[in-house]
Amino acid sequence: MAALQASSVLVSSSSSSSYSGCSSKRTITAAIQLPKPLKLSIADDPSVVITKSLVEELSTRNGYAFREPLQMDVARKDKVLEPCRSPTSSVEMMKKLYAILEAVEDRVEMHDNIGEQRDNWNKLLLNSVNMMTLTAATTATMGTVAPAPSLRVCSALLFTAATGMSLVMSKIQPSQLAEEQRNASRLFKKLQCEIKSMLVLQSPTESDVEETMEKVLALDRAYPLPLLGAMLEKFPSRFEPAAWWPRVSNNHRQSRGTKTVVKTGRNGWSKDLEVEMRAIVQVLKSKDKQDYLRLGNLALKLNKMLAVSAPLLTGIAAAGSAFGGSTATTVAAIAGTMAAITNSFEHGGQVGMVLEMYRNCAGFFDLMEETIEATLEERDYSKRENGEMFEMKVAMKLGRSLSELRDLARKSMTSCIDGSEVDEFGSKLF
Repeated sequence: MAALQASSVLVSSSSSSSYSGCSSKRTITAAIQLPKPLKLSIADDPSVVITKSLVEELSTRNGYAFREPLQMDVARKDKVLEPCRSPTSSVEMMKKLYAILEAVEDRVEMHDNIGEQRDNWNKLLLNSVNMMTLTAATTATMGTVAPAPSLRVCSALLFTAATGMSLVMSKIQPSQLAEEQRNASRLFKKLQCEIKSMLVLQSPTESDVEETMEKVLALDRAYPLPLLGAMLEKFPSRFEPAAWWPRVSNNHRQSRGTKTVVKTGRNGWSKDLEVEMRAIVQVLKSKDKQDYLRLGNLALKLNKMLAVSAPLLTGIAAAGSAFGGSTATTVAAIAGTMAAITNSFEHGGQVGMVLEMYRNCAGFFDLMEETIEATLEERDYSKRENGEMFEMKVAMKLGRSLSELRDLARKSMTSCIDGSEVDEFGSKLF
């Protein structure tokens, strides 16, 4: 930057005018003296002069930080200032987080749309199968009163079509698919809020970006969108809780547990609070999680039985209607009616949706348990979430006040000493 020097400004103007044969000439001269700027000499070069206000502005603009109050290459004539960025620039991390946020918002929209579509599948397929089954049963009954080959053929065709559609419904479980998409949409919205809070309240780092990407990918694995090749198993041999978060490996946990304490501050944690959190984990393990695992296994067995019964009954009805005769026709009508009742109970009652709800609830308590244990295993208190904030979050997730949460912890500790069982569940929400 060249030195700003202003000594004087000369403004000359001449004008001539004549009035009644008279002429005059006037000259105006003005001198303006500007105040001298605050000078800062660099490298003993008198030509390099910078005002103090400009230095402060450049030093703080756009969040850049200079190694020195001002660095300038005086050997170059253009005097270019070069800011020094930190190795992990928060600007770049924010750009990456915004890109992830856009992907999360898109997934929320996709899961909302597909969930609505699959809920419509459940209603339309159920109504179609029941109408076909009842129509076929009525046609078979009419065939006993007025025997006619056409009625028998129509009844057999309707029962066969209902059997095929019932098999498809039992295989894909549309009500369970719709519940999966609803859960996925809710969890992606939660992740969306977490990303927005991270962008507002803190300066994101590379580890924050990697952790967020792992959460997105874990949700994609837990709740896949396509049906062919990626659909979750609807009739597993064993009921398992849902897992939509990145699992922490045992090696990583051990390395966290053996980490030395760097800072002496406890970050809102105390021995009593740690004991309280361990007592809460014990209640969630022994009461809430076990109860939902028991209910989930019952719902899974019921769903398997109904998924087999409905196509089997319509198949029997189709065979009886095809053979003809009064006895076979009666069997076809009864089997068709029972198939309609079974379909209505399975898909109208949305047993698959109930099963997915139990799976999600068991996963919620599994996540609570893992989060609390991972937090307590972290020996560096500065890397933990603030203890008071963590306690409040646990209380809110369980639908309790802080006093109720502490009462529950005391009951859990008393039951461990007495060998008795806690008389209430940890969660008051579900």
